Amino acid sequence: MHQHVWMGDEMNLNALLNQHMDKGRTVRVGLIGAGKFGSMILSQLQHVEGVDVTAIADLDIAKAKASCALVGWDTDSCFANDIKAAVTQSKTWLTDDVSALLAIDEIDCVVEATGHPLAGVRHALQAIAHQKHVVMVNVEADVLCGAYIAQKALQAGVIYTMAYGDQPAAMCELVDWVRANGFELVSAGKGMNFAPSYRYSTPDTVWGYFGWTDEEVAAGDFNPKMYNSFTDGTKAAIEMAAVANATGLSCAEEGLGFYPAGLHDLANVFKPAEDGGRLKTAGLVDIAASREPDGREVVNNIQYGMFVTFKAPNAYTRDCFRQYGLLTDASGWYGSMWRPFHLIGLETNTSILSAVLRGEATGVSRYFQADAVATAKRDLKAGEMLDGEGGYCVWAKSVPASLSHTIDALPIGLAHHVKLKHDIAKDQIVGMGDVELVDVDDIIACRQNMPALMMG
Repeated sequence: MHQHVWMGDEMNLNALLNQHMDKGRTVRVGLIGAGKFGSMILSQLQHVEGVDVTAIADLDIAKAKASCALVGWDTDSCFANDIKAAVTQSKTWLTDDVSALLAIDEIDCVVEATGHPLAGVRHALQAIAHQKHVVMVNVEADVLCGAYIAQKALQAGVIYTMAYGDQPAAMCELVDWVRANGFELVSAGKGMNFAPSYRYSTPDTVWGYFGWTDEEVAAGDFNPKMYNSFTDGTKAAIEMAAVANATGLSCAEEGLGFYPAGLHDLANVFKPAEDGGRLKTAGLVDIAASREPDGREVVNNIQYGMFVTFKAPNAYTRDCFRQYGLLTDASGWYGSMWRPFHLIGLETNTSILSAVLRGEATGVSRYFQADAVATAKRDLKAGEMLDGEGGYCVWAKSVPASLSHTIDALPIGLAHHVKLKHDIAKDQIVGMGDVELVDVDDIIACRQNMPALMMG
């Protein structure tokens, strides 16, 4: 029998896990993708009694094994030769076959951490068909088809959830706090190192924005496209669209504003323009940039954090904001709440345990409110091949789903390795009809269900 010390009767995740172990059970996890995020998950799960990584699927098994070694696993004893041994001996089976992992009945929860949007959608739907909960690390897949996947999970009686530790889930948590306490939600967003000049960055120019030398880059295992997707604002568009889809907020038709703001200014900046802020209206997602337009660092920036702004519903609450030290705007009506950091995969077990033990998501795309659409970085010519997020051709713009649907925009998740049929001017949104799409009929079929999930 597992021995533990009870600290009251609270039903927090750790207490629920102890109860689970008292019944002789463990939470069994299948991880798809053992890259940086996956490695961080593996680093922490080895320290959580009662949670077993039953299987890891990665196209490169040797790399997956190396990731386990990197984070301190005892690689001489932790791996199983087959699925049965993995289950009975609480070891880990490595495979390059995702379908084989998903077919393991004993796995409770699948973590999708490939970062590949098309694969992520397919893996999630397959996992749901196998009656498994899904923690979707792959925000690229979520913004592509998340609301549809969530609907399929609901129908199947399993949980589909954003990954806690990543910024979208943390933003959803802050939004929930605002609404649960009866404040008026005004906006939600995250910090980011961004200046307008970064927009047209390519994999050839990206390291200059980080201030790294060629020698530093050569010495590390850095993916220039991945880093560039952060630099040019694409990742921000993807994540903020996902947050809008999870919370019912929206985004401006012209895309994210990337307004420079430090902690002391969040409530001043991220409120409606009619009250002195920079948002066209309340109810939007946006970014608190950590760079001024001229490149100077914003004082007290929240580059790694997330925030919400909210409004007091009455004068009494406004006075309480002041009395108890909330950072507010000059009027005292608008306040801000933030979390200064996120630890991505180090915190993802919160989502795993929440799904398996509580039957709750840590953020889920319930609606189709916003979309991240491919937008030309330069004048593009018919016949060129688009190279997806973080590449040389397109950046992602977050727009309302209603606009994306009306103009039949190409989601950024479908903009990899597709040929242009028409010329596209710089900063023009690419349409579905502007490209030759191959082998994505299943994804398009999922997308066709999305408009029905728009609010209003």
